[in-house]
Amino acid sequence: MKPAIPVAALALLLAGALSTGCEEASTTKLLRFTCIPDQNTTELKEKFDPLAEYLARKLGVEVEYVPATDYQASVQMFVNGDVHLAWFGGLTGVQARHKIRGAQAIAQGREDPNYHSYFIAHKDTNLKRSDDFPQAIGTMSFTFGSESSTSGRLMPEYFIRQHTGRPPEEFFKTRPMFSGAHDSTIELVESGRVQVGAVNYKVYDTRVANDKTDPDTCKIIWVTPVYADYNFTAHPELDLMFGTGFIDKLQAALLEMDDPQLFAALQREQLIQAKNKDFEGIAAVASELGFLN
Repeated sequence: MKPAIPVAALALLLAGALSTGCEEASTTKLLRFTCIPDQNTTELKEKFDPLAEYLARKLGVEVEYVPATDYQASVQMFVNGDVHLAWFGGLTGVQARHKIRGAQAIAQGREDPNYHSYFIAHKDTNLKRSDDFPQAIGTMSFTFGSESSTSGRLMPEYFIRQHTGRPPEEFFKTRPMFSGAHDSTIELVESGRVQVGAVNYKVYDTRVANDKTDPDTCKIIWVTPVYADYNFTAHPELDLMFGTGFIDKLQAALLEMDDPQLFAALQREQLIQAKNKDFEGIAAVASELGFLN
C-alpha cells in the first residue's frame, strides 16, 4: 500500500495545480477585432457579435468584438496591438497599414472597389440632382462625417478641391463642420439644421429603404466618381499568436461567409479578396492631403 500523502503536502499540490490553471487561463490567446464607428455604436456591437461567434467556430479560437470610440481610436487600437483585425474604411485602413509593417488588407465587400459618396441637400435649398459638381453649395452650410472617414470626408474633400481649385475651408463661406458619423450627417441635413452634407451612399440608401430617411426631404444632388473603400485588415502578429498560416485561414473564413446575419453590420452581401495594392489610389490622396504621418 502506498503511503498516504500528508494533508499539508496535498494542499500544496492542489494550490500548485490551481495556480497553473490560472496562469494558463490568463495567457489564453484571444482574437479581438474592431470596426470604424460609422453608425450607431450600440447597434454595431449587436450586429458584430454574431460575426465574432462565427469566426470562433470556424477558426477554433476565442473571438471578441471591441467597440471603438471614433475612427482614429480604431486605428490606434490596431497600432497598439489591442486588436488584430479591423473593419476599416479606405483611409483608416491605409493609415493603419502605413504604421504597421506587414499588415494586410484581406477582404472587402463586392462593391468596395467601386465605392462612391453622395452629396445630399435639404429640399429647401432648391438644389436639383446633376451630373455636374454643385458649385452653389459654396454659399451654404455644409457638413462632412467623421474627420477620418473616406466616404464622408477624404474623398468628398478631394473632389471639392478638384472641382473648385480650393480647399473646403476656402470654398465654403461658412467653415464646414464634422458630424462624426454618416447617420448624423443625414439627420442634420434632413432636419434642416445643415443645408448640405457628404455621406456614404450605402448608409443613405439603407436608411431610405428602411423608411428612416425621406429622400424627398433629404435629396441626393451629386454622386462622386468611384474609389476603393472598406476592408478587413489583419495584423501581422496573428500568425505569431495562432501559428503560421492563420491569416490565410481567417481570410478564407471571411470569404466563405454566406449567412445574411453576419453581413448586417458590414452592410454587404458578399466579401471578396482584398490586397494592399487595391488601396494605392486612396493612399495617394491621403498623402497628398496630409492624412499620413
